[in-house]
Amino acid sequence: MRVIPIQASVTSFVSAGSGCDEVSGEVPKLDLPLARRQFLKGSGILMGTIATGSVLAALAPSPVWAVELKTLSKAEGQTLMKMGRVLFPHKKLADAVYALLAKDLDAKASGDPAAASMLRDGIAALNAAAGGSFAKASDKKKLEIVSAMEGQPFFATVRGQCVTSLYDNDMAYATFGYPGSAWEKGGYITRGFQDLKWLPAPSAAASPKPYFG
Repeated sequence: MRVIPIQASVTSFVSAGSGCDEVSGEVPKLDLPLARRQFLKGSGILMGTIATGSVLAALAPSPVWAVELKTLSKAEGQTLMKMGRVLFPHKKLADAVYALLAKDLDAKASGDPAAASMLRDGIAALNAAAGGSFAKASDKKKLEIVSAMEGQPFFATVRGQCVTSLYDNDMAYATFGYPGSAWEKGGYITRGFQDLKWLPAPSAAASPKPYFG
């Protein structure tokens, strides 16, 4: 399971706790991204709040989150977040999760000048196609622009990073109701096998009680 290293605490990032309690499967309060502006000294700072009433609002110690970028600017990070939402749209997934995409792509840019150049060129192309600001374009226009880039290295890089950045973290687990890895705890038979809330309950014939030998 990936832990969420979003918040900067003085000079280093603080990792979130594990996604669920090993015994009960309960998802504990997450150490979600909080930050004081003076502690963040990167090239760009992405900040936001978690919507009141959402799943994460009940788990987070504070509604405020922040992500520090080392190489990309705030505007570039915001553009990558918007592109991520076009590629993998989830209305209930908080912006804080999409900020992980920008943070991970920023890490690539920080370690590879060629990657940084490719990302910046791609972001510039998004903005040019939008006539100024991709982030402020309509949803329909964003989809048209991103679809037209399919097959390009920039598109492939962002889409590929989305898979791990958006889904392999505690915030996504909590949002989608995934309690985390279970094989090392005996599997899911006694740890949430039948606890899905978004599917209709199966009949007894279709889903008999587990056999334990």
